[in-house]
Amino acid sequence: MSSSRLPGKILADIAGQPMLQRVFVRTSRSVTVTETIFATTTDSTDDPVAEYCDFSGISFTRGNLYDVLDRYYQAAKGAKADVVVRITADCPVIDPALIDDVVNTLLEGEYDFVCNRLPPPWHRTYPIGLDVEACTFRVLEKAWKEAKEPQHREHAMPYFYEGVVLGSNVKGQKSNLRPLTFDIDQGTSPRGFNIALLHHSTDFGDYRWTVDTPEDLEFICQVYSRFDGRDDFSWKEVLDLVHDEPRLMEINSGVRHKTLKDIDKRALK
Repeated sequence: MSSSRLPGKILADIAGQPMLQRVFVRTSRSVTVTETIFATTTDSTDDPVAEYCDFSGISFTRGNLYDVLDRYYQAAKGAKADVVVRITADCPVIDPALIDDVVNTLLEGEYDFVCNRLPPPWHRTYPIGLDVEACTFRVLEKAWKEAKEPQHREHAMPYFYEGVVLGSNVKGQKSNLRPLTFDIDQGTSPRGFNIALLHHSTDFGDYRWTVDTPEDLEFICQVYSRFDGRDDFSWKEVLDLVHDEPRLMEINSGVRHKTLKDIDKRALK
């Protein structure tokens, strides 16, 4: 609720439902997800989130405002999770099929960590707002014990992939992610984690479908209005929509996306 660019955003109304509810419903439709838990904070500003979850029967835990890694670890430990999927609460068009793609890749390839995007400075091919990260509980616990830097704690999972290099032609670089198939890069991170990155065949990495500013919220509200407030549309349907109505993406085209090094300065005080 204390978002610096859009305070209260996760309970903002989107076609009659708060954003938190939209994310919960869409995430819960994933076949591979057995439980969806909100890992909110103990800060008093997040009391409304806890109250909403309690009222709506949504599982939730509460923890440190800035230590998101600890919140994930404590929630996963309490749920006795074998695999942990990270979805941020400001992505109300998250697609359950993409969640399944990431989780199934993790399980079938016996990876430690799998995602469908890496944050800047790395390049991405899926729209911003469709971000899925998954890891085993074993490596989450390892990161929880070892990670010390502020960006590791606030962004939850960069400890797994920090320092990797994309591409197969970087001489002398042992931490490459190399192509396994046309849509998957895999490799070992500098810290020894076996990881994979999923790509889309067509690059839509500049499309912004997350909510971090008033402009973002307006864009998402317009998307939902085009689907009459339903929440069962796929990301491919959103893609068709913005291609049919390109002016929609002009609403938030000027918003700068945060990088891995962007941390909340309030955490350092």
